[in-house]
Amino acid sequence: MPVLQLQPALFVFDLLIRLKPQDVSFVLKRVQIQLTCRVLSFAGCCSVFVCVSVSEVCVMSSELLVDLGDEPATAQLGQLKLATIEDQQWPPDESTLSKSGSPHLPWDHPFYDIARHQIIEVAGDDNFGRKVIVFNACRMPPQHQLDHHKLLMYLKGTLDQYVESDYTLIYFHHGLTSENKPSLGWLRDAYREFDRKYKKNIKALYIVHPTMFIKTLLILFKPIISFKFGRKINYVSYLSELEDVVKCEQLVIPARVKEYDNKLRASLKPTSQPPMSPPRSPPLPDQVFGVPLHLCCSIIQPNTLFTSAPPISQSCAVLLPTGLEIEGIFRRSANVTLVKDVQLRYNSGGTVDFREMEDVHLAAVILKTFLRELPEPLLTFQLYNDIVNFACIDNQVMAMKTLVESLPEENYASLRYLITFLAQVSANSEVNKMTNSNLAVVFGPNLLWGRDNAMSLSAIGPINNFTRTLLDQQHLVFT
Repeated sequence: MPVLQLQPALFVFDLLIRLKPQDVSFVLKRVQIQLTCRVLSFAGCCSVFVCVSVSEVCVMSSELLVDLGDEPATAQLGQLKLATIEDQQWPPDESTLSKSGSPHLPWDHPFYDIARHQIIEVAGDDNFGRKVIVFNACRMPPQHQLDHHKLLMYLKGTLDQYVESDYTLIYFHHGLTSENKPSLGWLRDAYREFDRKYKKNIKALYIVHPTMFIKTLLILFKPIISFKFGRKINYVSYLSELEDVVKCEQLVIPARVKEYDNKLRASLKPTSQPPMSPPRSPPLPDQVFGVPLHLCCSIIQPNTLFTSAPPISQSCAVLLPTGLEIEGIFRRSANVTLVKDVQLRYNSGGTVDFREMEDVHLAAVILKTFLRELPEPLLTFQLYNDIVNFACIDNQVMAMKTLVESLPEENYASLRYLITFLAQVSANSEVNKMTNSNLAVVFGPNLLWGRDNAMSLSAIGPINNFTRTLLDQQHLVFT
């Protein structure tokens, strides 16, 4: 019997062998494909034997178009019991959990039991100036130990802080097993739960280490996924491919995911090896981005403290006359090619004139990028614990003044310059919609982060609150 044009059908066959016998007929009914199959059970194991001839395979498209209409059978979607074929012999990943996570939530906080797993993290901005939200499947505990409804609310709580800005979602798929996976019904309901305000500004969803299972799942869900959202989904086979989007060092990637990535690489032939992440190049003589603040502050005037780091002062200077009237300033991303070009000009000692580029958002992105690429945050690692616990202090203005004045001189000068400028931005909030609270959400994670670079919802809250208070009281703090 000739076997031709079977590659598209293999997506479905891969799914079939993961189903329980009672669910196989449902899937076959949903996909527009005709085949002859027998389902036999041996010792409780489901085996699918498929006899296919060219005339019996009728694939409507290479993507296996499916029709999940309003038929009663659609309700069965949430009842599918998929048993993913994954390597489940990985050790716990406790050693890599961020130290900046759930300890900042009291044990009786409604989201404490979700935050402590650190399934969801925030990792600064990507190469396009967009906030990065990370979802780690391998950190999901077994189903009976996790309230999936709470997980959904926790994810929404995280995204609520960023949905008015452009953002990127990175999903590490490895580690999702039959023990910890949510139901298909939950996935369907979760997609519907996130209305247009969540989907509008998500610029990309990166699925790292996708399996045939997840690809097939997305095909089955295609009818309920909008065309625009579908175009934002990207598959990433190896961690090195993420470097085009975000610096991997700022992502606290679970050890299990790294080991799996190495395992995939080792299985490839030498000629098929994907490129490794490029090594960090030594700093240029006039390097400004990614070097300690005191170095870039002394580049323009050696042996003299510059008022502020050039990317801060020059970005603010161009934004003052043009950006104060722009609605949502600091919330939009910029062309990554232009961002890299500006960084190269700064690092090469060249002149940067933002007015020539005719994109006010570019200056805003450069400002945030500079802050995020500092080896140590502007508010310094030393003040991290004091700031995340700042809400417990009574006389906050005096305490904040003391903390800020303890900063190194170049940090204090740059922070004062930046906060004074942002106060002018918020003074025009009726036009640009950037209140102190909104500015704190944008700049908080760029002013302070933990030594492991990642933050959970529990750490972001205190940092953003501190930033908002600093903006509210800047006239008292910097006097």
